[in-house]
Amino acid sequence: MPEESLPDIPAYAPDEIVTSEPTRSARLKWAIVVDSALPAGRMVNAVACIAAATGEAIEGMQGPGGPDASGYPHPGLAWAGCTVLGATAERLANTRAKAVAATGVWVADMPLSAQTNRVYDEYLAELAGTQPEDLEVCAISIVGPRETVDGIVKKLKLL
Repeated sequence: MPEESLPDIPAYAPDEIVTSEPTRSARLKWAIVVDSALPAGRMVNAVACIAAATGEAIEGMQGPGGPDASGYPHPGLAWAGCTVLGATAERLANTRAKAVAATGVWVADMPLSAQTNRVYDEYLAELAGTQPEDLEVCAISIVGPRETVDGIVKKLKLL
């Protein structure tokens, strides 16, 4: 996809970052959907990798850090929360397709080839030759307007 056709990345404006309110009051929703048939290690790996990509991409996602009672500092976490859901491989592919087609929604995905290649450049080369319908996605991260994301992930089960 040419860079000029990439969708806008949703972000929180500084005045929207209200860490004193429930996560459901946030304008944007973050959901991760993972293939529930994956072995636990691969499932956790996929979720961790797309969560890292999401935290880097979505401005305002990370809240401030803070010290514990001993003064030891803890880094900021996603202040608006994240829902982690499971799906079959087929349902995951359908959910990805809906998310990619939705307006105002940002998607990060973890194709199977990212877990099977040990050299990142080889993963990128394989990805470049893979049609979207052939990705075999292990997990996706979706951020967008709360109502839109709720509609995309409707009826998926919480892990």
